[in-house]
Amino acid sequence: MNQAVSPPANIVIASRESALAMWQAQFISGRLALLYPQTAISIMGMTTQGDQILDKPLAKIGGKGLFIKELEQALEDGRSDIAVHSMKDVPMALPDGFMLAAITEREDPRDAFVSNQYKQLSELPEGAIVGTSSLRRESQLRNRFPHLEIRPLRGNVQTRLRKLDEGQFDAIILAAAGLKRLGLSDRIAALIDPSDSLPAVGQGSLGIECRQDRREFLDVLRPLYHKDTAQCVLAERAVSAVLGGSCQVPLGAYAEISGGRLWLRAFVASPDGREMIRTEEEGVPDDCEQIGKRAAQKLLDAGAGKILAAL
Repeated sequence: MNQAVSPPANIVIASRESALAMWQAQFISGRLALLYPQTAISIMGMTTQGDQILDKPLAKIGGKGLFIKELEQALEDGRSDIAVHSMKDVPMALPDGFMLAAITEREDPRDAFVSNQYKQLSELPEGAIVGTSSLRRESQLRNRFPHLEIRPLRGNVQTRLRKLDEGQFDAIILAAAGLKRLGLSDRIAALIDPSDSLPAVGQGSLGIECRQDRREFLDVLRPLYHKDTAQCVLAERAVSAVLGGSCQVPLGAYAEISGGRLWLRAFVASPDGREMIRTEEEGVPDDCEQIGKRAAQKLLDAGAGKILAAL
């Protein structure tokens, strides 16, 4: 047992019911069970609005916040103690009364190219149909490969793979982290380098949310907190926060720490990919949020405001 902390007798984890979300909740549950073997840990699976509305792009129905509202309601009324989220689904501003108690170590942050016929994006012929749920991916694909046809693709990972296997798409783009966590690495035809498809803010990392008045969870979850990942994700989120980032904005931001420096790349684009503004910024990791704000300001100075206003 982690002697420095007095964990509660019970911890209820709220999670979406998709296979990937449940894997994430079970992963956190397993880590906590090793730390606090005398604590009874359970997972409360929930269906969210974002899981129910599958016939429209996320950007049109209110964005990724739809994946966490019901989980926050369970935290608020005390049915659950913590909620586990993919950090890329967490809105830039949490509602009053909630906090992120921990950001965990990142899995592979890259996008994955998945196809049954082709080995990489550059092999796709003119008119090939590529599925993605993300304006960020769509804008980068349209910028690099204007000859491809990009179509919206919603649903959980298994649903998206089924649609590919049925022949509705020639290829689809998914987050590598989700495929790896679900034991589906063999479906990845190629990993896309961040220089070709800059990841989403927070992609590959998990966030654990609780109520602000449950500050004991800062101590309980401290062993799961990963400082380097948290600093990278906070830098990325600062870019998005300044630019009003949501599903409606095609933007990406990705930070890495190496040699004691944090290096951040970011872009904003028009949905058709014809206009794309990129920037980089670096500094000491402890200044992560300032680095993100400086990068966002560079994008604005280079004309990102015009692109955002047009959206």
